[in-house]
Amino acid sequence: MESYDGFQGLDQWPRPYRTMVEHDPHPRGSVEWRLWESMVFLGPQTAVDLYTRFSSTDVTYRPGVRPELDAAAQRIAPATRSVEDRVRAVVAFGAALGPKEPVPLDALRFGGTEEEIIARGSDWCTDVARVGAALLQVAGVPSRVVMLADPGRAYSGHTVVEAWRGGVWGAVDPTRGVVFRSERGVPLSVWQLMQYPELLEEQGSDVPPGAIRPGEFRWAAIANYRVGPTDAYDYSVGAINGYYRSILTMADEGWPGGVRWLFGEDRTVSEP
Repeated sequence: MESYDGFQGLDQWPRPYRTMVEHDPHPRGSVEWRLWESMVFLGPQTAVDLYTRFSSTDVTYRPGVRPELDAAAQRIAPATRSVEDRVRAVVAFGAALGPKEPVPLDALRFGGTEEEIIARGSDWCTDVARVGAALLQVAGVPSRVVMLADPGRAYSGHTVVEAWRGGVWGAVDPTRGVVFRSERGVPLSVWQLMQYPELLEEQGSDVPPGAIRPGEFRWAAIANYRVGPTDAYDYSVGAINGYYRSILTMADEGWPGGVRWLFGEDRTVSEP
């Protein structure tokens, strides 16, 4: 494609999820916002380009730029292991990154450098996916960030990663600990999982219960994230706001009455 006009940025997001991003606790201008605003909608018009030209299949990270990440990657996914083993190790690390004890809502923090996220722990998919993408690149595996959403279901968005190996982009979920593969062990892309939902049902028995939610693969957008010096992006840290406090409180209560848009995000929204 000569241009991604009409396919890139928050205007391409389903209305409710665009509203969620507009109220997101990550600070405006931060790395998360840079990624969201650069994301390209994944659909029939863009799929070929997104899987052939959009992302570099070379790792540009230079060892020594982020010493703590170098040490983490060497510990988690050393270069002596196969590429697939490195991918699995990073995904497993991300799935174990959640805090060991419940964190009060007012103590929740969002964003920051990958080093900060690893130090404090997180199960917030946006942060964990970025950590996964960064660790993969430091471990020598090209990666990029993918946003998923179910436009027909409230609060059913998720962030995953695609990792390049074996000549293909394959989806992995560092938050839930899933490496998507065919029955023959070939990595499956987000686009394949969107087109053929039955592939989601064929994932192995090692997938944690509830980790795969087919509806989330109804919409997707892809962004390039290249880990580099900490001054390459704004890595500001955000705190919980009223909008997300209300959503998370309802989630903690088990969604009495069923999951639903609390503030009319599919129409208009007013922050509590």
